[in-house]
Amino acid sequence: MKSLAFPAVVLCALLAAAPVMAAPDNPAAIARAQAHVRQNAALSFFGPDQGLVPVDTLTDADGTEHVRFGRTYRGLRVIGGDMVVHGTQAAEFIGLSQTLSGRLTLGTNASLTSQGAVRRGLAEFLGRPASSRAELVIYAREVPVLAYEVVVEGELDDQSPSEQHVIVDATTAAILDSWDAIETATGAQGTGTGFFNGKVDIMTTAISGGFSLKDPSRGNQFTVDMKNRQAGNGTLFTDGDNAWGNGSLSDPASVAVDAQYGTAVTWDYYKNIHGRNGIANDGKGASNRVHYGRNYNNAFWQDSCFCMTYGDGDGKTFNPFDSLDVAGHEMSHGVTSRTSNLTYSGESGGLNEGTSDIFGTMVEFFANNANDTPDYKIGERLYKSGNGALRFMYQPSLDGASADCWYGTVGSLNVHYSSGVTNHFFYLLAEGTAPAGKPASPTCNPGDTRQAKGTGALNGISREKAEQIWYRALTVYFTSSTNYAGARVGTMNAARDLYGFASPEQNAVAAAWSAVNVN
Repeated sequence: MKSLAFPAVVLCALLAAAPVMAAPDNPAAIARAQAHVRQNAALSFFGPDQGLVPVDTLTDADGTEHVRFGRTYRGLRVIGGDMVVHGTQAAEFIGLSQTLSGRLTLGTNASLTSQGAVRRGLAEFLGRPASSRAELVIYAREVPVLAYEVVVEGELDDQSPSEQHVIVDATTAAILDSWDAIETATGAQGTGTGFFNGKVDIMTTAISGGFSLKDPSRGNQFTVDMKNRQAGNGTLFTDGDNAWGNGSLSDPASVAVDAQYGTAVTWDYYKNIHGRNGIANDGKGASNRVHYGRNYNNAFWQDSCFCMTYGDGDGKTFNPFDSLDVAGHEMSHGVTSRTSNLTYSGESGGLNEGTSDIFGTMVEFFANNANDTPDYKIGERLYKSGNGALRFMYQPSLDGASADCWYGTVGSLNVHYSSGVTNHFFYLLAEGTAPAGKPASPTCNPGDTRQAKGTGALNGISREKAEQIWYRALTVYFTSSTNYAGARVGTMNAARDLYGFASPEQNAVAAAWSAVNVN
């Protein structure tokens, strides 16, 4: 049974098994990709009992098309059966990215009832369940088996909402996998003074008698006050003079300013750096819930409400949880859920968490706010002492639990700790082993496990190039069950696409992965 109770506070993340997405609007590209799948059945493992569900389309500037599909088998959803088909507008097949490694030939008659599966799922739940449901699926992240995906929703003991996904073998009732899906008008120009970010400009909406904390220039992103409750929709922040917060916790709006600012900066980062129009790339803004629960030491993204939620911290060890890198981290879980949909367990879960750490950090660098100096630490502003951080990308093991290096059982770690391999790789790729003015980063010798001890020298290729490579790999090559070996292949492909085959950038990607023992 995988425990979601951590010895230290962590950032939660949401990854729905089957995110609700608008139908892709490029039917010609979808038709070409479907033809490629059928014409290359030996490679795609597509058979007569299968169906393809279009999820997303992406077209490069040169016309290369990348179409993402979910897969069904005899009417059942295939977890781990997703793929991305790569081709051209001239109907030339380039290749595909997928996890499935063979044809699906299994039967679909379950020995276990759905009620029995729900009972197994409830036994795995570490809190107070409120609802549960079971769906018969094909679980194909490893050897395909008939299984139930049981979803149990409720609340954990620390006040966190939980949406536990439990994969139960439909024949033996064995637990195969488990993860939590809560990954712990005309605009008006306003000003705000946040607890973390100081004085900032924020866009608001004019209403009768004042203004609301809703940004129509960024998809109507807004912030509500939960007033220490955990249920309900909260109350939209309003103000009479469009000057929000006083920089201290005596004014509830100070934390709201930080949340709204973090949401805006993250929107601008994805828009300006990656050409992405909002978290789901559909122009719709996310929302924030602040002052959640009482003394709640956490923050989380929730796909079902398309929102971020922030606790106030306990006031002793922790500040409120809406620092800038945390905001970027949480919203990036939404980007992952709408693209590769990396499953939140095993090595794919480490890649999911690492992706949010990467982009949360890049949001911080993008903002370049003097009140929150950009760095490669995650959540360092959360500590009232001014010391410590949740994670350290340049040497993840400094937190006492994260892995610097890949090893055979790294996927059995909690995803917040297996993500260290992702973070370490990215730092080495962007900055190298001994960057000027930044922390040194040791490499991993063969046989290293959690802690890096090597002294090999690598030069970074820059944050700007590294973030482009990771984003392209995430959106074009990663699938729901990508592991670290697959991430190496995906980022190598992304570097080739962006900078050329055998380019210095592609060679640097290979070297950085080798430096964390992913070969």
